[in-house]
Amino acid sequence: MAGPNEDFDETVRLPRGSVPQPAGVWGTTGQAPPPPPPAPSVRHAYPLVARDPSLTAAFGLLMQSLPYALMRLAILFGASVAGIVWLCVAFGGAAWLGTHIASAFGWVWLIACILGTGFLWGTVLRYVLNLIECGHVAVLTELITKGSVGNGSESMFAYGKRVVIERFGQVNVLYGLNMLVRGVLGAFHRTLDFVADLLPIPGLETLSSLVNIVLRAATRYLDKVIFSYNLARGDENPWRSSQEGLIYYAQNAKPILKTAIWVVILERVLTFLLWVVLMVPAGLVTLILPESVRETGGLVTVIIAALFAASLRASFLKPLFLIMMMVRFHSAAEGQAINEAWDARLSQISDKFRELGQNVMNPTGRPATI
Repeated sequence: MAGPNEDFDETVRLPRGSVPQPAGVWGTTGQAPPPPPPAPSVRHAYPLVARDPSLTAAFGLLMQSLPYALMRLAILFGASVAGIVWLCVAFGGAAWLGTHIASAFGWVWLIACILGTGFLWGTVLRYVLNLIECGHVAVLTELITKGSVGNGSESMFAYGKRVVIERFGQVNVLYGLNMLVRGVLGAFHRTLDFVADLLPIPGLETLSSLVNIVLRAATRYLDKVIFSYNLARGDENPWRSSQEGLIYYAQNAKPILKTAIWVVILERVLTFLLWVVLMVPAGLVTLILPESVRETGGLVTVIIAALFAASLRASFLKPLFLIMMMVRFHSAAEGQAINEAWDARLSQISDKFRELGQNVMNPTGRPATI
């Protein structure tokens, strides 16, 4: 018999199987049912501070990252000044050669200048601006998800450069990833049949060319939106997070494209208005150019105004509208489970999406095909 200071167990134990299981819980057999299918998973877990995709909220974020906009403006303004000098050299040289030697030499000079400038503009300048834009997206992603940039011990430029280098190592990897994303977006957009219904102007539903213009312009924003998701997720494999970011975009295409349509329309309208306003200062600049250049009439003035308008558009308008698209995407995908059916559909319609999947399986995390 147990003493007063000893523990004892008064639990009544019955022989195994002597207590029947209630019917309707596990059934009459007493066997546990098969486990339920796993719930769809949320593939990301990052904070989100900015959820308002309005123009006003986007302007506030642009002001917080203003150094990047000013840097882009300085580079593009310098390129515009170089473009004006090029106008003097190209048209002036062509006029001089045509007058003093032969018109054929003038045309050869002009064509050579156009081709050489096209190469510099399309490769070197575009490359530099792409690096700046990626750093800007990194800073904006930090502001959207955390409300501040880094730990305050480094500048925005240093932070953007560090994040891009740490995540991708090599710029050509990032460039190749962006090209794949654009390819997937293009293939996906070609399958959409509801974009015409989203156009805010009645009577334009049948203009397929307008729909294509909107989708192509939206793609230029959306590849950076996917890049922002890639950074926000912090996945060690950027190919995987980009692939799943595309799936999240496909799941939320309608609300995101609604914002994209307004963005594209506003961008075109405001760029045209900028060009009209800048015709006056462009005309003043034309007056101080050499006479051989002024002889081309209003063409030079139009080109100068277009250069200035393009600089302002790329420095302020495009980042402003990009912020709207980024916030719309992040808020739409917040806490959302991924739909595996979209994975299968995108794999079916886009070989670029399948290529992303191959790079996901590459253990080095580097592109297998670029």
